[in-house]
Formats: sequence, C-alpha cells, structure tokens
Amino acid sequence: MEKTIEKAQILIEALPYIKRFSGKVVVVKYGGSAMTEEHIREWVIQDIVLMKLVGMKPVVVHGGGNAITAMLKRLGKETQFKKGMRVTDRETAEIAEMVLSGSINKHLVQSLQNHGINAVGINGKDGSTLVASKKLIDGEDVGFVGSVTKVNLNLLSSLIDNEFIPVIAPVGSDADGNTYNINADYAAASIAGALQAEKLFFLTDVEGILRNADDPSSIIRRITVPEAQHYMKEGIIRGGMIPKAQCCIQGIKEGVRTVHILDGRIEHSMLLEVYTDKGIGTMITP
Repeated sequence: MEKTIEKAQILIEALPYIKRFSGKVVVVKYGGSAMTEEHIREWVIQDIVLMKLVGMKPVVVHGGGNAITAMLKRLGKETQFKKGMRVTDRETAEIAEMVLSGSINKHLVQSLQNHGINAVGINGKDGSTLVASKKLIDGEDVGFVGSVTKVNLNLLSSLIDNEFIPVIAPVGSDADGNTYNINADYAAASIAGALQAEKLFFLTDVEGILRNADDPSSIIRRITVPEAQHYMKEGIIRGGMIPKAQCCIQGIKEGVRTVHILDGRIEHSMLLEVYTDKGIGTMITP
C-alpha cells in the first residue's frame, strides 16, 4: 500500500508541471549513450512518448557520429578530424546523409510509433527546413560541414499542428544544392530557437555542468547565460562542455525559455527534470 501511495504522490508532484507545459514545444537533442545502448534508448523513447501524451509537443533532433564512422570504415574510407570536426568531402557528406536520414532516423521513428505515437522522419533538406552554409573551423575549410543560416518552419509547423513528432536528421543544403553535415547540437539549438521552444534538452554522457569536472556532486543545478559565459572565461566550463554550453547560450538568445543538460544514461532523466521539484541536471536560463 505504501508503494502505491508513493506513486500517487509522484503524480501529484508532477501535476502542476503537466498543467504548465501542456501545449508547449520541447526540443530533444538525442545522442551519446542514449542512442547506442538499447535499454537507455527505450527510456528516452518512453520519456518522449509520455511528454506527448500529457500534452507537450516534442521535436527530436538526433546525431549519429559513431554510426557514420562505422559506415565509413565498412566502406574502406578513412575518417579524419581537424579540431574535433570531421573532414567531410562530398562522398563523406553523402554517406553521412545516408546513415543519418536512413537507418538512424527511421529506427527512431519506428520506436516512437511502436508506442502508438505518430512520428515522421525528415532531414533538414526536406521543405528546406535547414538552410546551411559552409562552416569554417578557425578559418580552415573542412569540407561539407555546415552552419545553419535559416530555419524554415513550414514543414515542422505542419507536422506539429497535425500531432506528429518530427524526428530530424541534421543535414542541410544551400541555394546551390550542396549537402552539408551539421553538428546536431547546433542544429537543435537553431530549431528550438526558431520554434520559440519552451525547453531544449541536451542528452549527454555527463551529469551536467560541474564546478569540478572530477566531482559529479559539484553539479550546478541552475545557471544563467552571463554566469555560463563567466564560467567559460574562468575555465570552470572547459573541454567538451564548452561547445555544449555555447549551444545552450545560442538557444536562449534565440528565444528558448530554458535549456537543460542531462545525463541521458540516467533512467527517465527528462521526466525527472521536467516533472519533479528538484530536477536532475543543469538548467540554463536567460
């Protein structure tokens, strides 16, 4: 009986958040272990399904760097990186699009639909959703790596309004028809900003932003944009967390209400962040 009552109390705690966020758009950037480990993948899918069923409007943006690397290896093509970015010639861009828009995207769509939720998989070239241009890395050309220059909402708005969950592969094109592989974090931030999303979730393999990178208990639960910029300057936010924080800041500046960095390896991390009083990761606010 006590366990039953405890479950009821959890639902009561979630009630004001369910009311508050019903009808709101939330964007989920899906990557890391949450994509590669089956049991974690199912937790994430269940979280997205529940958010949809209680009235939120989820949009999923996914990565797939490991799968791209594996496919390139199978095809006998060497993978090269410069300053953390994949060197992407035209052939590599085509392979990346095949992997992202094919097996990964459609598997996520099917996983959502297995729970009775309507989902549609697209990439940024569909409906010219993601207009891109060449991204230079410290002034260096690394090929068909793109930056988002514009987000067209016609297709996304139509899908959302008709109760579909869009599942977006981060591939875009320019006016000349060139295909660009876009970093999924930056694509998610641009899409969330264009949609004026209530929340943007980054599922990662770390607890959140830490004051001490070696101490998981030093997690910063709530941080403002000016504080995040200060922490980057002071070296508290460093290494791989810097581009993640930059994407968070971009999302806030473009109109996202709050951005959340969560450890996707924790069971139902998004539900714990949204529907409980304490939350579980780091929340970034204006």
